[in-house]
Amino acid sequence: MASDPQSPFDLFSLTGKVALITGGSRGMGKEMALAFARAGADVVVASRKLENCEAVAAEIEQTTGRNALAYGCHMGRWDEIEGLVDAAYERFGRIDILVNNAGMSPVYDDVTDVTEKMYDSVLNLNLKGPFRLTQLVGTRMKAQGSGSVINVSSTGSLRPMGSIIPYAAAKNGLNAMTEGFAQLLGPEVRVNTLMPGQYLTDIAAAWDMDHTNRMSERLHLKRIGNPHEIVGAALFLASAASSYTTGAIVRSDGGIP
Repeated sequence: MASDPQSPFDLFSLTGKVALITGGSRGMGKEMALAFARAGADVVVASRKLENCEAVAAEIEQTTGRNALAYGCHMGRWDEIEGLVDAAYERFGRIDILVNNAGMSPVYDDVTDVTEKMYDSVLNLNLKGPFRLTQLVGTRMKAQGSGSVINVSSTGSLRPMGSIIPYAAAKNGLNAMTEGFAQLLGPEVRVNTLMPGQYLTDIAAAWDMDHTNRMSERLHLKRIGNPHEIVGAALFLASAASSYTTGAIVRSDGGIP
């Protein structure tokens, strides 16, 4: 069979697509929102603080010329998510790319400090929210005949430490959810896990940086990642470049041994 003469760079184009990115107002989410717009997509930027979403949406429109919708929503609250989905479809009529990026990993000194409220908050935001969004958006993607869902997990889901047990459990559940939805929504919709390691996002402000720097020496690249370095892997999974990739885990972690 003759190969498609399409340029390999065209495979990464998102022209004509609509992307919804949760946790899109800062860190890796913001970098993905800007990158997807630069690649041609209109973008829905969602996170808990509307004013932060509005700032990113304005930056997208001013610097890329693409359309952007800001929406304030707590991704861990089941009943709020339907409003986000309705607003996105009302504005753009479709969603082609869903990035479940919103997450949290609260720091605790001792496991006995983990309260039921903290535990529930971590599971709700990192696992329940992505399920609800994919339930609502993924099924519409399947009906429209195409789509890509990207679940942003963590290498902590594979190598959990005692300091992140609820978070690691939630992200491990997200990995399982990826495979389940890949089977359920295929062949029309691709569902994949994007698995970052340690990145210097806002969350890093709570880290013990001496410990983090020592940990980074174990990595093949000997350093912590910068938020913009997630973009290449995210574009791969969002675009036609990954047309034969689903139910997969794509790691971006500096080389954890």
